[in-house]
Amino acid sequence: MNKERIGTRAMTLGFAAAFIIIWWWLSQIYPTYILPSPGTVLARGIQYTRGGLLFKHFLITAGESLGGFFLGSLVALPLGYLMAKVPVLEQALAPFISASQAIPIVALAPLLIIWFGFGVTSKVLVAALVAFFPVLTNLIVGLHRTEPRAYELMSILGASRWQVFTLLEIPSALPVMFAGFRVGLALSIIGAVVGEFASSDRGLGYLVNMSAGMMDTPLLFVALFSLTVMGISFHLALLWVEKVFIPWAGSKNSLSVENNNL
Repeated sequence: MNKERIGTRAMTLGFAAAFIIIWWWLSQIYPTYILPSPGTVLARGIQYTRGGLLFKHFLITAGESLGGFFLGSLVALPLGYLMAKVPVLEQALAPFISASQAIPIVALAPLLIIWFGFGVTSKVLVAALVAFFPVLTNLIVGLHRTEPRAYELMSILGASRWQVFTLLEIPSALPVMFAGFRVGLALSIIGAVVGEFASSDRGLGYLVNMSAGMMDTPLLFVALFSLTVMGISFHLALLWVEKVFIPWAGSKNSLSVENNNL
């Protein structure tokens, strides 16, 4: 472990410690129903974890998020490739795809629940909708960044269409694609929680709604921290996958796409 990495981790731990200290200090000023102390939240979390209840809610939201991310990516990847390779198709569909992002997902979630019911399907579809756009856009951007001279070289070497796809286009687009995956995976959690807000009797979004309605602020914090743990876990897992597929790029790719439809 090099000095830079040690310094980065020390800084991260320092920020975490400062956050907890400031949180504890503020909790001494405000009543528990407004801002519970870290110890109170920890005790409530331990209490709610008994019997696996918190873990059950965690797994439900995680499953909906991952299902939505994979579904959104499954649609976005082939469509993005076609749009990148067929300029007319990209010009025709781009306005509609961009316009769809102007509709807040919180407004679409109730409609999807009416259409697909109160079960997991509607939550997965909400998560898929928010994950779709960053994956699609980053794939198109990544393919457009492929060096034109590289295509000429592959043509001179007599490469087949499949070889151009696997040896040139995919490696060239992967760094930007993974940036889109990171954004899409994070947004899929938000989409799943929004779907649970609209209507659900399980999941971390339901837990947030329930604890807020009961003024159980410590439990509300437990649910929020559980979502934070989920997001960090997904991010670290995707970074590991990224290092496996594109070890030359590392984790310094920029998050080049933003999503404003929440």
